[in-house]
Amino acid sequence: MNVEKYLSNFFKGAKDPSLKAMKYFVDIYNNFDRNMKFIHIAGTNGKGSCTETISNILIKQGYKVGKFISPHLIKYNERISINGKEISDNEMANIIEELKPKIENYKKTEKVDITLFELLTIMALLYFYRNNVDFAILETGLGGLYDCTNIIEKPIVSVITSIGYDHMGILGNTLPEIAYQKAGIIKNNSDTVIFEQTPEIDNVFIEECKRKNNKIHIIKESEISNYKFDNKLQYFDYKEIKDLAINLKGKIQIKNASLCIEVMSILNKYGYKVDIENIREGLKTVIHKARMEELNSNPTIIFDGAHNEPAIKNLQNMVKMYYNNEKRVYIVGILKRKAYKEMLKLLSNDKNAQFILTSGNDEKRYISKEELFECMKKFVDEDKICKKDLNVAIKDAINSDNNTINFIIGSFYTYHTVVEELKKNTRT
Repeated sequence: MNVEKYLSNFFKGAKDPSLKAMKYFVDIYNNFDRNMKFIHIAGTNGKGSCTETISNILIKQGYKVGKFISPHLIKYNERISINGKEISDNEMANIIEELKPKIENYKKTEKVDITLFELLTIMALLYFYRNNVDFAILETGLGGLYDCTNIIEKPIVSVITSIGYDHMGILGNTLPEIAYQKAGIIKNNSDTVIFEQTPEIDNVFIEECKRKNNKIHIIKESEISNYKFDNKLQYFDYKEIKDLAINLKGKIQIKNASLCIEVMSILNKYGYKVDIENIREGLKTVIHKARMEELNSNPTIIFDGAHNEPAIKNLQNMVKMYYNNEKRVYIVGILKRKAYKEMLKLLSNDKNAQFILTSGNDEKRYISKEELFECMKKFVDEDKICKKDLNVAIKDAINSDNNTINFIIGSFYTYHTVVEELKKNTRT
């Protein structure tokens, strides 16, 4: 079986909010998920970093850790892994063959198709269960309340990262509405970790935890101290833990790291041993692809999947921290479903940068470079912007001078194209 081809036939978006299909699958398998230990992670931005960091710490401790993420960057297999090893094509094919008649039965009886994310989620859960993982770390795909991963009955701990504007057509138009959707992963008689934001956001989580007898752990900015950074690591103290270092860029990662440390504290209270040495090592060695990832040096080409307003703000903070004195070029591609005008307006705050606007790697899915160009003209002088095909922009980046920092941003889904173009092209 060609797994990639098979999966490409499934609808990639979200359908009407419902967990009906997921319940159908877990019922068939006698609710096997109830015997598993989950850490469930939702949020607008930062959930991927927390998923990677929590997994890395637990692996360092010696646990067998299943990790379910989205999106993938090159192959679907990336979404499902155990201790950093991706599920193989054969293992995926075997599970798919097993699920095929069940999928067809659901389609026949319910008159509705299974979505790609529903299929991948049940595949991940079965794979983790059959491989007897100690923990399954689940990153939500979209929202929380009706996200496929929310079929699980009770996590050990739920983690909710920063809340911002994204997917408003599905999740709501205000931050409390979006927070309410994320709060859907909060379950009865469990624990939840958040980092303090605004009262209107925090109160959504506080009230939901009260309603469900869930213990909420709210991390405060004042609990982080002695922050500093260099080109390799960021350093900080969290509560009584001194001299921590994390291998991820951007000050927002300190907040994300604090969420992860708090999770380990909760696990320790419940008898799951996690030593401080492994927390330190997990933070220091965590890698998160496509987030300020340097794909090329001389000249520097950095990929960052910033695809909404909060992510663009975080990107700008990192640029100021690390590249403020460099010549900067942004190569931009934005999906049609994103708030591209707001994203471009934020990007235009970098007054010394040049902007190359592209139609991404799929003209059907991306805002056209012409439309991006017309929008960007409202915010910056025309001599600072141009429009190009993505592959041409990458070639130009490869041939730029060594004093230029090239940022490829706006979407995770261009990553595989960028990597392939970099492999094919060398400096001329």
